[in-house]
Amino acid sequence: MDLPQLARRWMHALTSTAYIPLSHAEIEQALLDSLRELPESPETVAKRLVSLHATGPESLSATIEVLSPAFELSLLARLSSAYAQAMRMDAFDQQEQIKVAIVRAKQRVERTLKVSQARFREVFDSAALGIAITDFAGRCVEANDALAEIVGLESGADLTGRDLTDFYHPDDLGVLGASYRGVREGRVERFRDQRKLIRADGEPVWVHLAVSVLRDADGEPTHHVTMVEDISELHLLQRSLDHQLLHDSLTGLSNRQHFVTQLERRLDSDPITLYHVGLDAFSVVNNGLGHDTGDKLLKIVAKRLGKLADDKSAVLARIGGDEFALMTISDNVTTTVEEIQDALTEPTFVDDHGIALSAGIGVVDRPPAFATAAELMRCANAALRQAKARGKRQWALHDPHDDARRRGRYALAASMPGAWEHGELRIVYAPVHDLESRELLGAVARLHWDDLGHNDTMALADSTGLSLPLGRWLLREACAQAARWVAEFGAEAPTLHIALGALQSRDEDLVADVKRALDETGLPPEGLRIALDISSVLAGDDNAVVLHDNGIVTALDGFRGGYDELAVLTEVPVRTVITRASAPSRDSPLRQAMRDLVTTVHRLGVRFAVDDVHTVDDAEQWRQAGADGVIGLLPALTADEVTDLLRAASPPRGAS
Repeated sequence: MDLPQLARRWMHALTSTAYIPLSHAEIEQALLDSLRELPESPETVAKRLVSLHATGPESLSATIEVLSPAFELSLLARLSSAYAQAMRMDAFDQQEQIKVAIVRAKQRVERTLKVSQARFREVFDSAALGIAITDFAGRCVEANDALAEIVGLESGADLTGRDLTDFYHPDDLGVLGASYRGVREGRVERFRDQRKLIRADGEPVWVHLAVSVLRDADGEPTHHVTMVEDISELHLLQRSLDHQLLHDSLTGLSNRQHFVTQLERRLDSDPITLYHVGLDAFSVVNNGLGHDTGDKLLKIVAKRLGKLADDKSAVLARIGGDEFALMTISDNVTTTVEEIQDALTEPTFVDDHGIALSAGIGVVDRPPAFATAAELMRCANAALRQAKARGKRQWALHDPHDDARRRGRYALAASMPGAWEHGELRIVYAPVHDLESRELLGAVARLHWDDLGHNDTMALADSTGLSLPLGRWLLREACAQAARWVAEFGAEAPTLHIALGALQSRDEDLVADVKRALDETGLPPEGLRIALDISSVLAGDDNAVVLHDNGIVTALDGFRGGYDELAVLTEVPVRTVITRASAPSRDSPLRQAMRDLVTTVHRLGVRFAVDDVHTVDDAEQWRQAGADGVIGLLPALTADEVTDLLRAASPPRGAS
């Protein structure tokens, strides 16, 4: 709904609850301005509503009903609170006016008795606020009908002679008595307070009180004037909004914000144990049986965990979609974990489906006193992620040392985009050697960041979703460099090899990215070798076939020699397989098995290469095993260093 339509609807809702002395067009324009200001300043909007006289008993609830679909609950809560404050200020302004009228009427009673009494009576009787004039003993000298209605009597006359304190809550008598004395003795001019009255029928009613004194012609105090505003509906609405802000709407449990607040309160008392519970495979229920069934199951889970929490005098909250948090006074962790699993495992029939769940559980037991609530929640979540990584129905206890290591890795991953932006990620080139001829076959383009090699850098990029754009950048920059080598050294230029990670290997845009890089850089297809992660090919991805059809030589990286991998070599046109296995030593019983594997690969018409070979002895062991090439025998070099070596080995093209 657009703002003009919403303003029109709001106008009709308000004019049905209160008389606003403006035309409909003027009201609608004022409300349209309010809608535009509401997200930035709900307090200004609340004051405008009161200034428009939209102050009927139902005006606020009508406003909330109209605006709730379009604005956030927290914003409406602020609007409600500001509206209540504006109403109070408006009421207090009325109170001051009434007080002035009362004082002036009393002072001029002898000379303008009839006029002043008429004015006083009109204000007194027609005021929307309850008004009582009491002597200093607390007995009502006079009260209006509005006050009588608030306290459950027929008319103001029923209050005459009665003690006004009879309607105050017993718990408030001491505080209010002291406040009345302070006004009478002149320590304060007036006091305002929010209190609970007890009606004649015993029902409570929340009110705002404003108390001042009446003085005689000599300025001496003679009576108290108490003005009473009924705010019961507003109080209930505020409590309802507060509850909704602090509780989960589906399960009724505390939400994350409320749970963290309670956790903060417990940190300085008894030692605690914090459990972060994440349901296993809950998406299977949502995707298989529907979200309605999933919501019903969450309510059942909340009820079962709630019973467990009650038995342990623990605090329970739903802090995420399928995640709950339980805080207990330090107990037997293993026992509590089993109790949680037992509560979830019991089959439950939801919409005629018998469903049972398990959970991963992260535990923080007896945290140090200096730990903050936010830090404990993070630690519990980290432990839950660790438990989830182990499989279903697992739990993990937070390990500070392991957590510190993981946090360092996460911090490094989070800083990678900035490092890339500032040019801290470099491309280096690892030589590829033929084992028989010792000839340099090419160079593998790899990433290098600080002390991290290519594989570690790409693993961090995978964790942040940066691996695809980073891989495309590596492909484009390496092809551009290889094209420059071809232009300068011709046939002596090294063939460019690029090993792709699992995500990039199965990327649907890979072939287009490779062709675009070749077209933009001018590198001929025969000058490029692409090594795909073998897991993507085993999963049925056809990028290797399409690349081959486009004239690009391909290899399979991560080869381990399993039956499925060997079978793939009979189906996918690849030139080479690349493994990272350790070199088969002369005394190893695996030496012959490795030689047989290499022989089998050769029979399939595929070359066998080994990555991460850093010593001449290891290279010789692989040569004897039948391998064709190795990567990493010499340190990786920058593009400039490779260029310098090429220039030293042979003169540039066209030189005499």
